[in-house]
Amino acid sequence: MTASHTNQLRHRAAALGVWLLGALAMWALDGRVDLANLSMLLVMSAALASLWLPVPASMLTSLLAVLAFNWFFVPPRGSFAIDLRQHALLLGSMVALSWVSSILLARLRWQAEAARRHAAQAEALRSLADRLRDTAQPAESAPALAQALQPLSSMPVQLLCLLDRLPARNDDGAALIHGQPDADGHDGLWACLRAGQAFGPGTGRYEELPAWYLPMRGRRTSFGAARIALPSAADTGQREQAQALCDLMGQALERRATERATQRAHDDAEGQATRNALLAAISHDYRTPLATILGAASALQEQGDRLTSAQRRRLLDTVMDETRALSRFTDNTLQLARLDAPGVQLKLDWESAEELVGAVLRRVRQRRAVEPEEGGPRLRARIEPELPLLRCDALLLTQLLENLVDNALKYAGTSGVEILVRREGVERPQGRPASSPPPDGVTETWGGPAFPCDKLVLAVRDRGPGVPPAWRQRIFEVFQRGQELDRQRPDGSAARGAGVGLAACRAIARAHGGEMRYRARSHGGSSFECWLPVEVQPGEGPMP
Repeated sequence: MTASHTNQLRHRAAALGVWLLGALAMWALDGRVDLANLSMLLVMSAALASLWLPVPASMLTSLLAVLAFNWFFVPPRGSFAIDLRQHALLLGSMVALSWVSSILLARLRWQAEAARRHAAQAEALRSLADRLRDTAQPAESAPALAQALQPLSSMPVQLLCLLDRLPARNDDGAALIHGQPDADGHDGLWACLRAGQAFGPGTGRYEELPAWYLPMRGRRTSFGAARIALPSAADTGQREQAQALCDLMGQALERRATERATQRAHDDAEGQATRNALLAAISHDYRTPLATILGAASALQEQGDRLTSAQRRRLLDTVMDETRALSRFTDNTLQLARLDAPGVQLKLDWESAEELVGAVLRRVRQRRAVEPEEGGPRLRARIEPELPLLRCDALLLTQLLENLVDNALKYAGTSGVEILVRREGVERPQGRPASSPPPDGVTETWGGPAFPCDKLVLAVRDRGPGVPPAWRQRIFEVFQRGQELDRQRPDGSAARGAGVGLAACRAIARAHGGEMRYRARSHGGSSFECWLPVEVQPGEGPMP
């Protein structure tokens, strides 16, 4: 037995109880009060019983009660004969009053029921609106919408919510489908979504369907659809309530789609601005060295016979230096563009940190006439022993270290530059702290056992003026240089470049699953650190 049937039986039992109490009261008062007062008991019983009975049943019950009153209480008793002058008006007034009270109370009952229904509908709308307001992914709130629609449906509600833009063809990957629609229901949901119109009984479209197909409408188009199997008795008010709930979801999906479109437009604008800035930087930073190369080559060509060997040597050195600068700038720019592209594939292999640092030292010393500083080398390296192999792209990591060394040499003056490779979170062997000076030589190592580690740190350190606090986060962004940094160069000259070197270093580090960091040294200077994850080599377990 359903809940509605149980309620009907309960209401009928209440009405029957009222009539029984009224009849007992009239029997008890018969002969003690006059006929008019007894009739008031009948009218009152009819009014109270109409609180639980529908209008037709209440009117029929009142008529039968008046007839019974005539039979049992109106003289001559036991007969339906009445005195037209004495009792006809009384009995007619009783019937009229009973019917009027039944109609009025039934109307009040209907209004109260409508008020309760409207309050429940408003609460359902408010609850769903609150849920959609607090979520960043409205499509994930489809179960909440289905729960709000379920009282209107005779079967589980089925929903289709777009995740982003409407695909050219029906593609379930572009939408979230709640429920398990059959083939007809699936096609109906997509058709309703694309048409942006309701289908089903009472909608004026496809009236023969056994369910409502309601679109989730935004301000301009639809962003989903709902399939609601019709209950046995569905009315226009129920469909309007269901449509209002669907429109709430549609508006939330439209807001999310607008946010995505805005973000895409913003990303496109940023990409276009980056491309424009890249072209402008390339044109500027290529023009100056090319003009220098052209001037030196022209001087050698036109005045070569009149130049001394030292002058020719200086011009050739200028050509070589500017050509190397162009090569580095081109490499950094190309790597930055390549590594920022989605789905980039690196040429990974197992490499040792010693070989990477050694290759950088050789290339830097070949390119620069690095003279040892008094009391020690100007460019040196310190590498912990027994470091694990890195799975990396050796060409990219040597480019990263080379960029960092070149930048450090520009600003360090005569203080020296150090390449440090260490393990993060590993205890140093006792006897000498990590900051103590190395023995005579270029490369320093520490003795002691090997320890397990998660990160390998490649750091390039100097004792130069350091980076101002305002620029410590911005220096890794593309095209960010800062005039304050140029003014801090030891020779006071302005460094050329578009500000892509450190940005390329960060892109290389992130492509390997690591990160670039800047750390100000306690006694002055800078430490640019590349933190890289350490992977376990195939066939080897974790280090004990």
